[in-house]
Amino acid sequence: MKRDKMLKMIVILAAIVVIAGSISKLLHRDSLTLMDYADLHPTPQPGESLTADPSNSEDPESGASEGWVPAPSGESEGPEGQTPQPTGGPSHVFSGDNGSQASLPSEEGSSSLPSKDTDPSQEQPVGAVLNGSSMEDQRVSLTEDFYYEPLSNKLKRYVTGISYPDTSSEKDSPEPEISLDELRYVHILHIDYEGNSVPGELICNEYIAEDLVEIFYELYRNEYRLQSVLLIDEYEGDDNASMEANNTSCFNYRPLTNSASLSMHAYGLAVDINPLYNPYVAFKKDGSQEILPASAQPYADRKESFPYKIDEDDLCYKLFTQHGFIWGGNWNNVKDYQHFQKSKP
Repeated sequence: MKRDKMLKMIVILAAIVVIAGSISKLLHRDSLTLMDYADLHPTPQPGESLTADPSNSEDPESGASEGWVPAPSGESEGPEGQTPQPTGGPSHVFSGDNGSQASLPSEEGSSSLPSKDTDPSQEQPVGAVLNGSSMEDQRVSLTEDFYYEPLSNKLKRYVTGISYPDTSSEKDSPEPEISLDELRYVHILHIDYEGNSVPGELICNEYIAEDLVEIFYELYRNEYRLQSVLLIDEYEGDDNASMEANNTSCFNYRPLTNSASLSMHAYGLAVDINPLYNPYVAFKKDGSQEILPASAQPYADRKESFPYKIDEDDLCYKLFTQHGFIWGGNWNNVKDYQHFQKSKP
């Protein structure tokens, strides 16, 4: 009799174990191995859309842009109907020289970077062509399209006399306060105003190169719109021409506006983002304002709501300040809403 009872208890316990195991599997059915995750989340193939679900986008009129604004149809309309037009998850690992690696901080909920459209008609910008693969052994990469590296001799020759001073023909010219060897070429992807994924590039100080790769990677993942990201040399080193074209840029060996002192851009430590919609505004003693670029007047009043506006709720502001940059929109005597800079220690 006792043996029968013991057998029944063993059978009951075994059944309980089986049932508990089944329940546990049901409760943890969302737990996946990395292989399972890769199978369920394949990398998008070339040509697949990078556009975010419009239902998840923020209304730019609400003032909460968070980096996503719907692409304007046709021209961008400013306040009061004025329409100035541009004239022109897992940690990520950087692979450095000799196989050295530096981990990027992981971000909860981050997703893999979408592949860009590899349409052969899509041209690489001039810096990418001039550098080519010549500096690949010194390249520091986040992904295939997000990386930084030294300037090749070809790229150095291209920028010399434009964004970088050429002192070879002038006898007593002072040497530039930064050498070309202290600069880095940065290659990125970005989403333009038409919603296309396009390559972009900057030249910057080595000190902020990794910051810029990380920041522009996150802007790209969030489909933050940048009209163009081209070297200032494509505008003959003319800052006003680059701003009028709403071009995002970094290095340019030039003085501060209305000053003989060198700008932080001259050291490759400052970046201007979507400058047409985020102008430089100086307040004069007579109460008037100097607005640069000149066509950006509709966007000088930051109480207005419009697309591509940088403020403290904007993703661009959050990313740059998290990386230790100062925003020109917080200055007192002037407001430089496009401008982010970071000083070396």
